[in-house]
Amino acid sequence: MSLAISSSRWEAFAQLLTLLIIFIFVLALTYFATRFVGNYQKNKLSGSNIKILETMRISNTKYIQIVQIGSKCFAIAICKDEVTYLCELNRDELIYQETSTLRNSESFKSILDKFKKDKPED
Repeated sequence: MSLAISSSRWEAFAQLLTLLIIFIFVLALTYFATRFVGNYQKNKLSGSNIKILETMRISNTKYIQIVQIGSKCFAIAICKDEVTYLCELNRDELIYQETSTLRNSESFKSILDKFKKDKPED
């Protein structure tokens, strides 16, 4: 009887291990597929003449965007089912901000080290 119990425990452990390996494989496959599709889309759009410079949300389904097409800039309103041309903008009057000052100035490790130093010891 103890042999049957021991055998069923090993079978359950083997099933759990198999399930865990399959889960990790599917997770890794999903990760790499997502990265591949993201890089493909990024490369496909990088040579484009159309760039979205800024987006401002007005409500849940309404946005105003500044779009650069070639060398000209336009303001457009985007609603749920339509896009409306607002006006052409003078490119020299636009204010450009850096996307992330944190990324250029400090690394994540240096910020983490600062928090570790500030943490009081018990």
